[in-house]
Amino acid sequence: MVRGGPGRGRGGRRRYGVLTVLLLVTACGGGGAGGGAQKSPSAAGATATAAGEAAPDATDGPAVDADPARLPTTRKAALALIRKVIAGPEEFGPGVVARTPYESGPDTWPVLDTDCVWQQQPPGRGILATLTRSFELPATKDKGPLRLAAIMTVHRADDGARWEMAESLEETMRCPTQQLRQGEFIGGLGASALAQGEGNQNSSDDTLMESGQYRSSELGGPHPYFWEQDRILRFTFAVTAKGAKGWTQGTIMDIGVRGQSAMLIRLGDALTKKG
Repeated sequence: MVRGGPGRGRGGRRRYGVLTVLLLVTACGGGGAGGGAQKSPSAAGATATAAGEAAPDATDGPAVDADPARLPTTRKAALALIRKVIAGPEEFGPGVVARTPYESGPDTWPVLDTDCVWQQQPPGRGILATLTRSFELPATKDKGPLRLAAIMTVHRADDGARWEMAESLEETMRCPTQQLRQGEFIGGLGASALAQGEGNQNSSDDTLMESGQYRSSELGGPHPYFWEQDRILRFTFAVTAKGAKGWTQGTIMDIGVRGQSAMLIRLGDALTKKG
């Protein structure tokens, strides 16, 4: 859903039934091969346990036993829930600060066009609300700035969120090299998808992870790139980490997963039946 901050998101317009089995897609393009970001059991566990909580046991039902009364049905309620759940700077770790502009949306929805360039369009009628936040871990003597983003979207129905996840994987296959905005590119993308119960993934109904290489006219490259998106019921949420000089793939993944973990736990707390 979000790949490079406000300039990267999901169109949700194509429908591909690809989320019921583990898929590992490796595609070369845009300046070198990228390793697949396969979600290992340890990574899946980290997503559920970053706040000291154990991952739930695998079940045939949704990852969260939601109270129907807690599911938003209006734009106002959806935005209120997003603001309770979406990560802030502190969720990513010490030293992370808000970028300017900090928030974008809820009136824009990034779409990957036929030329593999991200464009801004109004959200479709199936989307109640969406919001993106942008962050940065400032440069130090040894490392360039790490650019981070979090996005959360509330669909009107679970199917809308499912199709968004399906299109997310299709975009990597269709466009292994993508332009985020003027002077920013990602390439060498490799992605994996896990449904709940596959590969010890029990934190969400569906999860996608992607890694590759990031280049920009400002920061050069190639630098490591990481993205994760999860779905719970009609909600999707994602994090992006775009590396710079001195950053490794493993380190930016750890920071991204930390922010994603916070949103997973918060959403569960906001929706779960009480008593």
